[in-house]
Amino acid sequence: MENELKVEKVQPSKEELDVKRTKQIQKVVKIVVTTFTYVFLVLVAISVLFPFYWMLNSSLKSLAEYKWTKPSFFPHTVIWANYASAYTTANLGDLFIHTLYVGLLSTLLSLVITVLSAFAFARLEFKGKNAMFALLLATMMIPGELFTITNYATVYRFGWQNTFAALILPFLVSVFYIYLLRQNFLQIPNELYLAAKVDGTSDFKYLLKVMIPLALPTLISITILKMMGAWNSYIWPRLVANDDAHQMITNGLRSAFTTTDGQTDIPVQMAAVAIVSAPLFLVFLFLRKYIMKGVSRSGIKG
Repeated sequence: MENELKVEKVQPSKEELDVKRTKQIQKVVKIVVTTFTYVFLVLVAISVLFPFYWMLNSSLKSLAEYKWTKPSFFPHTVIWANYASAYTTANLGDLFIHTLYVGLLSTLLSLVITVLSAFAFARLEFKGKNAMFALLLATMMIPGELFTITNYATVYRFGWQNTFAALILPFLVSVFYIYLLRQNFLQIPNELYLAAKVDGTSDFKYLLKVMIPLALPTLISITILKMMGAWNSYIWPRLVANDDAHQMITNGLRSAFTTTDGQTDIPVQMAAVAIVSAPLFLVFLFLRKYIMKGVSRSGIKG
């Protein structure tokens, strides 16, 4: 006697089949889009990193191997002495000192001007404030290259050629940094400022005790960006400071590796470029979160 129950198979409805098919299609599309995104990012990363790899690869070769008709992607004989030769040939010690002096001093002075200007435009009330700020923003539409001739004429009239003043003073004011910090200051509730004024707090004390600590991420971002700009500056130092006593890193590497017969020792030059690039790479590697945090916070008013 058979007591087994026969269970009837329930056929899925058309709506359920459509939902199942839609989910499968969405899953396939998601996999394809994700795969395409990662492939694209890998290709972009390779295109960005390849020049750095080629710089390091070339810096470890001999000059004869570098001149091979068929380039090698790995040095057959690794020559670490290129880095020691690059440091002494280009006198990188003095170039580092000159660049750090210009970078640190210009960054410090620029921060003072930026903080005071941003505070005035964000909190103080004076006649013509909005018109003046709009005029400053309008100057951002003018390419920086147009100021090169006028700045050079000013430096020439003052007799600042081959001085640190010519490298520092013309670029102390940055409208972009003032705008960035002003937007950050505007996020701080105005009630704090009014309460501080009622308590008899001066504007300068309020700036130091309240606004600067709250805007510290943006100030760190400005400091990093300003230092990187001074480190990478090339055209302007080339125009106004060509002597050895005021030469910057970017210009010191240009002609230091040219031999008496007119040839350039490219591997040693690439080793020098790698040494010079290392500080910027480390700064970006360890401080990139401060740059992103400072810039992102300055774009929101609330």
